[in-house]
Amino acid sequence: MSYRCPDCPRRNFRSSRGLTQHRNAHHRDLSPVSDPDENPATSTTVLHPFLNAKPCDVNGRYLPPSSPPSFDPTAHLDTSDDRPSWRPFNSRKDFDFAYFHFVEAQSSESQVNKALDIWAAQVYEYGGKPPWQNAKDLYHTIDSIQAGDAPWKAYKIKYTGPLPANGTPPKWMTETYELCTRDTETVLRNQLESPEFRDAMNLVPYRQFNKEGHRLWSNLMSADWAWKQANMISDDVSTHGATFIPVIAGSDKTTVSVATGHQEFHPVYMSPGVLTNTARRAHGNAGMTTPRVVQFADGHFRRAVFGLGPYIADYPEQVWLSGIVQGWCPKCDARPEKLDASGALPRSPAKTAYLKQSFPASTLWSDFGVRSDVLPFTHRFPRANIHDLLSPDLLHQVIKGTFKDHIVTWVNEYLHLKHGEAGGNVIIDDIDRRISAVPIFAGLRRFPDGRDFSQWTGDDSKALMKVYLAAISGHVPPAMVKCLAAFLDFCYLARRNVISANTLSQLESALARFHVYRQIFIDEGVRESDISLPRQHSLKHYSRSIRLFGSPNGLCSSITESKHIKAVKIPWRRSNRFNALLQMLRTNCRLDKMATIYEAFAARNMMEGSTLSYTVRVLEGDDPSTPFFEAHENNEEDGGPIMGPKVLSSIQLAKTPRNFFFAIFFWFLVADLCPNIERGYPNTLDDVARDIDQPRLPELTRRFLYDQLNPVAALSSADVELEQCPRVPGPISVFHSAVAQFYAPSDLCGDGGMRREFIRSCPLWRGEHPRRDTVFITTHSEEEGMHGMVTGMWVVKPEYTPSGRRSLAVVHLDSIARVAHLLPVYGPSVLPEDLHFSQSLDAFRAFYVSRYADHHMHEFLA
Repeated sequence: MSYRCPDCPRRNFRSSRGLTQHRNAHHRDLSPVSDPDENPATSTTVLHPFLNAKPCDVNGRYLPPSSPPSFDPTAHLDTSDDRPSWRPFNSRKDFDFAYFHFVEAQSSESQVNKALDIWAAQVYEYGGKPPWQNAKDLYHTIDSIQAGDAPWKAYKIKYTGPLPANGTPPKWMTETYELCTRDTETVLRNQLESPEFRDAMNLVPYRQFNKEGHRLWSNLMSADWAWKQANMISDDVSTHGATFIPVIAGSDKTTVSVATGHQEFHPVYMSPGVLTNTARRAHGNAGMTTPRVVQFADGHFRRAVFGLGPYIADYPEQVWLSGIVQGWCPKCDARPEKLDASGALPRSPAKTAYLKQSFPASTLWSDFGVRSDVLPFTHRFPRANIHDLLSPDLLHQVIKGTFKDHIVTWVNEYLHLKHGEAGGNVIIDDIDRRISAVPIFAGLRRFPDGRDFSQWTGDDSKALMKVYLAAISGHVPPAMVKCLAAFLDFCYLARRNVISANTLSQLESALARFHVYRQIFIDEGVRESDISLPRQHSLKHYSRSIRLFGSPNGLCSSITESKHIKAVKIPWRRSNRFNALLQMLRTNCRLDKMATIYEAFAARNMMEGSTLSYTVRVLEGDDPSTPFFEAHENNEEDGGPIMGPKVLSSIQLAKTPRNFFFAIFFWFLVADLCPNIERGYPNTLDDVARDIDQPRLPELTRRFLYDQLNPVAALSSADVELEQCPRVPGPISVFHSAVAQFYAPSDLCGDGGMRREFIRSCPLWRGEHPRRDTVFITTHSEEEGMHGMVTGMWVVKPEYTPSGRRSLAVVHLDSIARVAHLLPVYGPSVLPEDLHFSQSLDAFRAFYVSRYADHHMHEFLA
């Protein structure tokens, strides 16, 4: 069979791969990118020409372009009398009762029975009865839900190999274990059918380029591995038009109860690789088989080819998965005593098989770091190199590993070596006070007692990274500060949602600087002659892994760890603790079914309003439901992640003014010091100026209005008489907060990559102290932004006029970009113990503009 290029009729190729390579080289289809992580106006994409996800019907026959959806994901919701059915529930109130008690309140069986008894007592006098007699009856209804069903099967497994000739065999050789599994294709089908992900999928492998023509990597489907797999699959012409769906797997051991004997579980998670990184992070629910038909949440079927993709695991898990010896690298053959030395070669299944055939077990262990008694589960997978598939782990390799376990520990050891045990503790206590004195910032976790807490979590480490650099500056040598700054740059660059070729160069440069400056810990005696640590060594593999799999933020073990609570720990607490595994799985199945049917009901607007309001509308003859494809969602919350649409930034005032005057002529955010006034501002500008002790406010406001009304005037407001500036004639309103919304896919955000943060200027925050957030003001949008100094952070100071007064100005709300985070320049001095963080903005003369407040800030100040 030969393959002909449609653009070069005389060119024939022996394989589809050859045709693909030809088209990529000579006929790149540079159509606008549809991926939500990059601006379509400034980037282009090349879609894979063969595995291009053509819509088809349920039988796999391709549909004409622009065909309407061939199925309704909510079709299983039967209708009667033109009204949607609540089956297997009788009504909205029945479903809400079950959802509240089983999903939200997690009521015990006795609590459900008590609630049903009260319900029965209330309706008994009217001749009614509740839909269930007891909790078991309610559970039976939940079990009858068909949507989202993926039943579990349990197996007993036991080692059957030879036992040691001498001595007592290890416990694992004689123990019987319970293995529970379920059909992975069914799980994937349920995930792909979810309306929650209908706008968060990349169904075709693609290559993305910015306006300069440089490569961009973001989601898994944008990276080299997915493209290469699609090339190999498309060698079979029958796969053309299908969808390649990588299966992202992850596993991690978790302990549910230390008090009752370290009960451990080992869950394995999976997620469709076609989901965007932001969707996988925002929603925890989120060999080669032959082509098959799967339905998707966008209303079409697609022929799909499944394959094992990246595997998420921490280092101990990676050791077992790859069959290597503890202390060695699972990706290359670098020796454990010199992990970062040059010359290491990649591991591969073929190389490992050759070594096992050529050397005894002892030599494999000592010289190659290979275990002869462990065989990777991918051993017989024809296209799965486990050493390549192990994904970068930002949480354990970077955040908990290199930062928390290494750098923070080494800094403390240096201080003890340099100043003695007592002197070192004095400085460490001062570092704690510096951390607790950091000004408040939206989303910043506070450390009222510094960093000296006993139980470190990943979130604790992430929060400490934001403030630790300024806290140690002045107490440690400049090389240590530069070492930490280089590491933080590496961390924040690797965490970006879209990584360009230029970003990869910066990443490699930051890692090189980190390796140079970490020598200070050897020079000062903290470390011995060399630094050879598996988690630090793993950073050398990030650049290649990003090219293979895209941004690591969608492949981090923080995603699987966050699942432990919902999938393991909560179901365990809901069990009776005896033979708990099957009880836990039953709970998870029921939760999945309730979540799936809730989405289906919500898609028809059947969950609009409260239980009472919905019931009243139905009794009055109204139909609250709408067809699935007309439904819309509004999931905006009071802060943090929000749903799209994607916009670069926007600022809005709070909904409620603090003096309750609604005949609004002019709005402003009070942003300078004023007395602790809670409410009741006057409604004239002169009176407000007296109230907040800012007599220049009327003058500054009038000059601001002059500049706004005369943007192209020859003279600015500073050069004209005040009488030529307009007056503020009407009542005004004072607001204590505004809301910034901006595109921040690298941070915790909604599916569309959007995030919300409040900007506050409150004379009394939560009844305790003032809160004055600082902000970035755009003055000359065409000029470049700030650039890093030695610490990677710019230093700013309050501005004064020649007469010695603080510079003041009224600014337009639209000129505010977002909140800024200022960290005090502490210098070498020790802080007083009674300094409160609310006083920090007044107590210091200079501040670092933190690039590390969040990942959006790191890009914003790049």
